[in-house]
Amino acid sequence: MAKNTNIRISLPAVCFVWQIAMIILFGVFIRYNEESDTRWIEHRRRKNISTNLENDFYYRYPSFQDVHVMIFVGFGFLMTFLKRYSFGGVGFNFLIAAFGIQWALLMQGWFHYLDENDGKIKIGVENLINADFCVAGCLIAYGACLGKVSPVQLMVLTLFGVTLFAVEEYIILELLHAKDPGGSMVIHTFGAYYGLTISWVLYRPMLSQSRHLQGSVYHSDVFAMIGTLFLWMYWPSFNSAIADHGDGQHRAVINTYLALAASVLTTFAISSISQKHGKLDMVHIQNATLAGGVAMGTASEFMITPYGSLIVGFCSGIISTFGYLFLTVSFAVFYSTENVRNNVEVQLINTFDFKEAVANRTVNIQGGYQAAGLFVAIAFGLVGGALVGGILKLPIWGDPADANCFDDEVYWEVPEDEDENILSRHPNMNHTRGMPDA
Repeated sequence: MAKNTNIRISLPAVCFVWQIAMIILFGVFIRYNEESDTRWIEHRRRKNISTNLENDFYYRYPSFQDVHVMIFVGFGFLMTFLKRYSFGGVGFNFLIAAFGIQWALLMQGWFHYLDENDGKIKIGVENLINADFCVAGCLIAYGACLGKVSPVQLMVLTLFGVTLFAVEEYIILELLHAKDPGGSMVIHTFGAYYGLTISWVLYRPMLSQSRHLQGSVYHSDVFAMIGTLFLWMYWPSFNSAIADHGDGQHRAVINTYLALAASVLTTFAISSISQKHGKLDMVHIQNATLAGGVAMGTASEFMITPYGSLIVGFCSGIISTFGYLFLTVSFAVFYSTENVRNNVEVQLINTFDFKEAVANRTVNIQGGYQAAGLFVAIAFGLVGGALVGGILKLPIWGDPADANCFDDEVYWEVPEDEDENILSRHPNMNHTRGMPDA
């Protein structure tokens, strides 16, 4: 049951008002870009483009589909591990992702894609990928608050999360010129600290009343593992989706692919070593196996060599299994000596696509900017999470009572459990084996 308050903001009101606001804002600001507009033919002639295959759609759409699956299927099913919160896990993931991508298109558009001539935001397939990236940070934060907040609170979390993301992304990528194609800093670090800080601010000591619902059961962990597998398979696309056409994108796929494979092996090994009788912990397998993809996000385009990618995956799998939150600076350790010997100017221009004054940065100077970007992501996560957590503590959001957290029945129509029907008809049924007691 929700807490009793004099004022309560309802989910239908938020959904309807927000969607109407989006229709108005999109009507005022959003337009097709040159590659998605009917004037594409004119653009082709003006730019001397010989074929429609040069349209960015053909380069980016397969990656967009992969990332889209990660957002709605991968993250969604990863959230279904709680025994009585599967509807909420995958359903609210669906809600806030669809909510967030609309606001992300506007926020990122105002910062990155605003046409100075007409004041409109011009969007194409790359904008859709970036909007999914933006929402990913909020879904990571959602994982830290799973089962403890209302859907309206999740929408508020996403509203501010997307806003903060767009600002920190602009600072890190446009002002500092740090490279982060797979979002280890702007997505994963920000999302983790944002969610953990909100969860800390919203901590309620009486949540122990719902302790019996905070674990998993056999089938919930199986569904969560489906999410893990989708995320694992598509992570190379996540890290390469907005990389430069050609060698950068190609290298990002290879590096991520190898790092992911290595993190699986080390996760299984460390999980077995750390448990009694050498058994595996499904929590480790659901999460730490993805560490290679997360760790490779910042470094995915770098010339770290294939064996360097395996080292990143090897180390990140070990560290993640032991419970560390992130590993974003692996590129500084495993940057290959082969590259250090290369000409610095060619290295930074070709690898990072740097131009003008930024292209004169040395490797060490760029490393400093990368570290500064990491600091910005952490600061936005901590400070933003504290502020948003304070807002979410207001007694107007219809959040669940302490005794009713982690339970779908608070917000969902839940079908009656078939096992409970059988037990009600056969009160002497053995609960462990499903057979009547002798």
